[in-house]
Amino acid sequence: MRVSRHWRNKLFRYRLVGWRCVSCGAFHYSKPLVCKRCGSREFREVELPKTGKLLAYTMVKIAPKDFKDKAPYLVGLVELDDGTKILGQLTDFTKEELKEGARVEAVLRKIREDGENGIIEYGFKFRPEIHHPP
Repeated sequence: MRVSRHWRNKLFRYRLVGWRCVSCGAFHYSKPLVCKRCGSREFREVELPKTGKLLAYTMVKIAPKDFKDKAPYLVGLVELDDGTKILGQLTDFTKEELKEGARVEAVLRKIREDGENGIIEYGFKFRPEIHHPP
């Protein structure tokens, strides 16, 4: 990924902040000119919840070029607590914890390193939810 695109998406990558269409509620990772679902031009900035449940998952064994050294790795479809569905890498799961319906939380982790430029890219991954005492 180019640095400029990575930088433009930094709010989403680091804090799960994006834009929700005022008209239809569609979520966008970066602020669009028009809503991809309804064509509206009105958006509000929102921070997505950091917790949710795992709907489905798969293991990537043949990875894209930039992730070949990470294979095999897990990717999951997560439904966040507000109903937004999002894809993300999974981390820190044991075989017993890895099941549909498992509670998960977003954590900031190293995603990859650009060998040519030495740039380390961070972003969110999902791990089993740790219950914090009140």
